[in-house]
Amino acid sequence: METVDWSSLSFSYLPTDYNVRCYWRNGQWGELEVSSSEYIPMHMAATCLHYGQEAFEGLKAFKGKDGKIRIFRLDENARRMQSSAAAILMQAPTEQLFKEAVLKAVKLNERFVPPYESGAALYIRPLLVGTQARVGVNPSEEYLFLVFVTPVGPYFKAGFKPTNVVILRQFDRAAPQGTGNVKVGGNYAASLRAGAIAHDGGYSAVLYLDPKEKKYLDECGPANFFMVRGNEYVTPASNSILPSITNKSLMQLAEDMGMQVVRRRVLVEELADFEEAGECGTAAVISPVGRIDDADTGKSYVFSKNGEPGPVCEKLYHTLRGIQYGDLPDKYGWVTVLE
Repeated sequence: METVDWSSLSFSYLPTDYNVRCYWRNGQWGELEVSSSEYIPMHMAATCLHYGQEAFEGLKAFKGKDGKIRIFRLDENARRMQSSAAAILMQAPTEQLFKEAVLKAVKLNERFVPPYESGAALYIRPLLVGTQARVGVNPSEEYLFLVFVTPVGPYFKAGFKPTNVVILRQFDRAAPQGTGNVKVGGNYAASLRAGAIAHDGGYSAVLYLDPKEKKYLDECGPANFFMVRGNEYVTPASNSILPSITNKSLMQLAEDMGMQVVRRRVLVEELADFEEAGECGTAAVISPVGRIDDADTGKSYVFSKNGEPGPVCEKLYHTLRGIQYGDLPDKYGWVTVLE
């Protein structure tokens, strides 16, 4: 690992030493297994391949200046995987099994946790897939739960700098009563084409509108969206938005800063009323939004004129990062310290 330039890492896959696996067969979970293979055996008729029986999570581990490794909001990720699994009739790992597998995977790959102040972190990917061979559209009775890790840099190349996003009405991220509020692969497959068009146009992401009326704000690419106006932190409400653990954390921090936190439906036109905006999620933490262009109306909404994040985004970002790295006290019980 001495040859790794930690500060230059992108958000991409880098092989590590081990992953951790567990199988659900005959109505019960087996023992945790450790593997050094990057591949999984898969029947060609597995339900994950044909009918999308697949759910995943994303969380991070950070090394503090005290040398300790901290995992952020492990409990919340375990519970969210259970919600995702229930939505598509999968057998979810128990909260205890989820935690055990994550802790084991991080411990086994401890040498890949980037050093303090490198700008990088260890990304943790728990994955749940249906493995039984099915030709009819039915849920599997066999599952693989797997956790792998990889060191990553910033999700957006700009890091904690404002980027521009675009509204594209011809695309929907998720159906109103579909799986938009759970973390399954199909939601992300549905966003690939719109995301590619946005990137080709020089934008970091698509700001999606509600799929029914095309009037209200939804998610921003692979992340939740929030706005700041005066002393108010506003994030869109919709039954097709994934409940972001990062957004939940930011709302708690904003409330403790004395801000009024509001989750409600937000009309597109209201963008003009806000001073700051940002995307938030595990990968990016906060990615401030500099400008939003509405491709259909030609309107633009500017949130950064000097190319710098706004003061509220900056304070929230550094407070959350401080907790993740152990620089600030964890009064919320969000951090699990690796023993």
